[in-house]
Amino acid sequence: MTTIAIVGAGRGLGASVARRFGTAGFAIALISRSQERVGRLAAELTADGFAARGYAADVRDGAALAAALDRAGQELGTIEVLEYSPLPQKEFLRPLLETTAADLAGALEFSVYGPVTAVHQVLPGMRALGRGTVLFVNGGSGARPNPKVAGTSIAFAGEGAFAAMLHEALASENIHVGQLIVPGAITRGHAGKDPDVLASRLWEMHTERGGFRVFAEEMG
Repeated sequence: MTTIAIVGAGRGLGASVARRFGTAGFAIALISRSQERVGRLAAELTADGFAARGYAADVRDGAALAAALDRAGQELGTIEVLEYSPLPQKEFLRPLLETTAADLAGALEFSVYGPVTAVHQVLPGMRALGRGTVLFVNGGSGARPNPKVAGTSIAFAGEGAFAAMLHEALASENIHVGQLIVPGAITRGHAGKDPDVLASRLWEMHTERGGFRVFAEEMG
């Protein structure tokens, strides 16, 4: 059995992604800052017949993130799919002229250093398998900078550049890298932005292995 590691797992998109990939036979590693929350979600998934465990790590703590991914791979099976979708912190969402260098430092740790750390941790296992998928989920500012949310706009640009370069660099190794852009809020019942709908889109990105960037809906 191989594993999907969901970084930023919660009861919305993370839970839906876990169930979609778990239904296809993946073990599920749930990673977030709160062991209590991911532990509860893992218990619910286990009760429903999935192989799931929760691991606590702050994506701004590279050593903790790498250790959580290492434990997940050892306990559940090699990580074949990495999905990175932690919810940005409020201090990253300030207007441009109110955003300080300190605000940007945190945003870059969250959206650049975290993804780089995670990818380097799981890449050897994917190479050993001969296949893999890395999926990044970003808000609309990941495709169109928004001065109302300067921190995420700047940091998502770095994350997107990293991901786009990975898409090209790893294609020859049968490792697919994609980015799902979700403009606005993830909303239950929405035709394009319901968590289950988005989880299905991510599954399609994993299985169809098409282009790099996919939009949940058109940006106006």
